[in-house]
Amino acid sequence: MNIENAQVQMRKGILEFCILHIISRGEVYASDMLDELTSARIMVVEGTLYPLLTRLKNAGLLDYKWVESTSGPPRKYYILTDLGRNSLTALNETWQELAASVNSIVGKAEQHLKPANGSTSVTPAPDPSNPSANA
Repeated sequence: MNIENAQVQMRKGILEFCILHIISRGEVYASDMLDELTSARIMVVEGTLYPLLTRLKNAGLLDYKWVESTSGPPRKYYILTDLGRNSLTALNETWQELAASVNSIVGKAEQHLKPANGSTSVTPAPDPSNPSANA
């Protein structure tokens, strides 16, 4: 299994969902979406975001409007359509069910990995500020 590929696929799978959520709060400019996704540690670049926004618009899930800017060209602000809101509601239900299922499985695996005495078997990392303790 290629871990990096699996991680990328997991992130791609939730990117649309996150974008719809961001737009659901009101009109939003693409660079603000990028900032929010980045601050949430969902790394995405313009070359990924803009084609995705176009695909969502073509699917009827969102629309946009142009707003004049005092500091440059007009800006495109994205908004959800009624179909987009309905789709987001359905995706929310799916997410809740999926998250509960995955957490159930992961929780059982974590319980299985714990030693019977409840202690952890993980050795603490060396303290780089105390070289004598690392010898």
